[in-house]
Amino acid sequence: MRRGGRGAGRARHGHARRRARRRPRPRGGVVLSEDSVVRPPVGRQVIVAVALLVAVAAVALGGSLTTVGNVEGWYADAQKAPWSPPNGVFGPVWTLLYAGIALACFLVWRRGYLGSGQRNRARPWITGWIVQLVLNAAWTPLFFAGFPVIGEASWWIAAVIIVLLLAVVLWLILGARRWSRIAMVVMIAYALWLAFATTLNIAVIALN
Repeated sequence: MRRGGRGAGRARHGHARRRARRRPRPRGGVVLSEDSVVRPPVGRQVIVAVALLVAVAAVALGGSLTTVGNVEGWYADAQKAPWSPPNGVFGPVWTLLYAGIALACFLVWRRGYLGSGQRNRARPWITGWIVQLVLNAAWTPLFFAGFPVIGEASWWIAAVIIVLLLAVVLWLILGARRWSRIAMVVMIAYALWLAFATTLNIAVIALN
């Protein structure tokens, strides 16, 4: 009985070693499991961080350019929600949020990194992050610069976009739990501000 037990144990260990040998190895010969953590090279981290900051800065700049002239134009004369903050509040808040969402994406990307040439495990989340950035970039031009062109329809289209944006961000919050608590907290703050901005958008529709 003992011999059989030892023999069975050796057989199990042999199978385990063979499975380990069959496990795919990326470049460099490092065995990567689903829970592996591989730190990207510092140079790659810098490149990704700069790219994310440039992306959110481009969206922020585009939003600023489309609000110039409109905030002091039709928006100043429009009826707004009683809880609408002064115009000077929006710039600093959005600046902090843009920096935060860039950081959130960077943290998730770094946590999902599996090595050079390997598909990032957090790729679906990162794709969702790109979608939210595109929706974010579309909302401001439509709401502010769209009104002089197509009238009140721009407010309705903007409302649909910001609701979709909020839905995507809520999905990102759920997904961020796996990758980074900091990213999740940042996206929660982002969602709260978007929910507030949604009420302001709807109030403009209802009051004008």
